[in-house]
Amino acid sequence: MKVPSAYQRNRGPLEIAMTPMIDVVFLLLVFFVWTASFQTVELLLPSQVEDVGGSAAVESLPPELQDLERIVVRIIRTGDQTTWIMNQQTIVAWPEIKRRLAAVAAIRTNLPVTIDPDLEVTVGETIRVYDAARSVGFDKIQFTAPETE
Repeated sequence: MKVPSAYQRNRGPLEIAMTPMIDVVFLLLVFFVWTASFQTVELLLPSQVEDVGGSAAVESLPPELQDLERIVVRIIRTGDQTTWIMNQQTIVAWPEIKRRLAAVAAIRTNLPVTIDPDLEVTVGETIRVYDAARSVGFDKIQFTAPETE
């Protein structure tokens, strides 16, 4: 169907409003820049899963610490109670874990700390042990992963 010529005469030149388009582009730009700045937070966790084996230089240590190669904190959750096993010693009170980590850190902070939570243990409990180890000065903190078959 042909548009009548009278309709075309009364209509002015076609103008496209650029202001709304610029506003949308600006908002998209702000959104992407703002969300991209939060992606680096995930990379700030200083712990890495490291290979336990390998050839590392043997350090000269006092005799009481020569057999201490790493600190292993196993976290077990039974019912409503959390139990920690630190180098084969069972601990049932949270302040005791912090005290023992601080005592070892006062002597030697370059030991690797391995955190081994059971499947029933919450992430909060695991991070609590991680934070305690970091706060007393340990740098090498590792997490265990379940074995794959």
